Amino acid sequence: MTRGTLAEVKTFEAAIRIDAGAELAWQVLVDVGGWRDWDSGVDRVDGSVALGRKLVVMPAVSHGDRTSWTVTEIRPAEAMRWQRGWPLGAFTAERTFRLDPQGDGSTEFVVREQDSGPLTALALRGVPDLNPSFRQFATGLKARAEQRAAQLSG
Repeated sequence: MTRGTLAEVKTFEAAIRIDAGAELAWQVLVDVGGWRDWDSGVDRVDGSVALGRKLVVMPAVSHGDRTSWTVTEIRPAEAMRWQRGWPLGAFTAERTFRLDPQGDGSTEFVVREQDSGPLTALALRGVPDLNPSFRQFATGLKARAEQRAAQLSG
C-alpha cells in the first residue's frame, strides 16, 4: 500500500459576506480574547495572535477538552493560519481564516480546517462535524464586525 492511500483528509469550512471592511473584520478576528463575546461555541482562548505563538482554544461544551494551535501565518486584513498535530506527520490540522475585500466595501470571510495524515480518523474520533460550529463562528464574526462598523459610521 502506498503512503498516499493511508492518509485521510477531512475538511471543514464556512464562508460568509460581512458588510464591513476587511480591516475592521480583521480587528475583531485577531482579538481572540473577545471571541467568547460573539461566539457562544468558545469558552476561552488563551494567548495572542503573533507569528509562532501558541493559542489554546477551549470550546464551550468541551468537557475539559482544549486544542493547542501555533500561529504559522499572519497577513493583516487578509489571512491567518494556525497549525497543530502529532509527531512525524501522523496527524496535522491546519486552520485558515481568510478575508477577501470586495469592491462594494464588504468582505468575504472563509474559515477552513483541513485535517490530514494516516492517523486522522483516530485523532478525530469523537469529534463532531465542525461545519455547524464554523458557520456559527462566521455568523458571529459578521455580526460583531457589522455592529462595530455601524457604531463607527453612526
